[in-house]
Amino acid sequence: MDQTQAPDRAIRVVGVCGSLRSTSYTRMALQVALSGAQELGVQTQLIDLRDYRLVFCDGRSDYETYPDDVSRLRAEVKSAQGILLGTPEYHGSVSGVLKNALDLMSFDEFEGKMVGLIGISAGAMGAINALNALRTVGRSLHAWVVPEQVAVAEVWKVFDAAGNLQDQKIEQRLLELGRQVARFAYLHSAKQAQEFLRLWEQAPANPGGQTHT
Repeated sequence: MDQTQAPDRAIRVVGVCGSLRSTSYTRMALQVALSGAQELGVQTQLIDLRDYRLVFCDGRSDYETYPDDVSRLRAEVKSAQGILLGTPEYHGSVSGVLKNALDLMSFDEFEGKMVGLIGISAGAMGAINALNALRTVGRSLHAWVVPEQVAVAEVWKVFDAAGNLQDQKIEQRLLELGRQVARFAYLHSAKQAQEFLRLWEQAPANPGGQTHT
C-alpha cells in the first residue's frame, strides 16, 4: 500500500467466526484470510464467538439491556472498517450462531463497511447457499460486500489435522479475499473518498427521477 494514499486513522479488519467447534475449519480459513489483510498493514482481530456469552436476539430495541458481551461484540465490529464473515453451511444456510450474532447487531456496525465472505462445507457442493444468504444480509445492512468470496467444499480434504492448508489454490483465494477487504477499506477511508461521499449525500435529488403526470 502506498502510504501517501493511506487514511489518517488506522484501518482494522475483523473476522467473525460462525462456528463453535474447537477444531473449526471455519476459524482456520478466517485466520488465513486475516493474514492476507495483515500483508497490507492493517490491524486484524479474530472474533471467536465461543468467547462471547450471547443471548438469543429477541427484537428489543434497547441494546443496553443485553448482557455485556453483546455490547463488546457490537463495539469490536463497529470499530472495524473491514469485516470477514465465516460460516459453515448447515442445512443449506448460515450457522445459527452467526445469524444470531448478526441479528444482535445493526446498521451501526455494518453500514458503509467492506465485507468479505467465507463459506465452509463438508460436502462436494460447497457453501454457495450460505454465502448467498450472507450476501443478502450484508446488502440489507447497507454494507459493501466485495465481489470476491471463498466457498471451500470437502473441507476435510483441504486442511490437515494440524490446521495447515493442503490446497494452494484455496490458500491464495483466502489470502486474496483478506487483501481485497483491506484494500477497499483503505480506499473507502481515504480523504478523497470521504469527501466524495459527503458531497454525494448533500447533492440535490435528481429531477430526472421524478415522474410527471
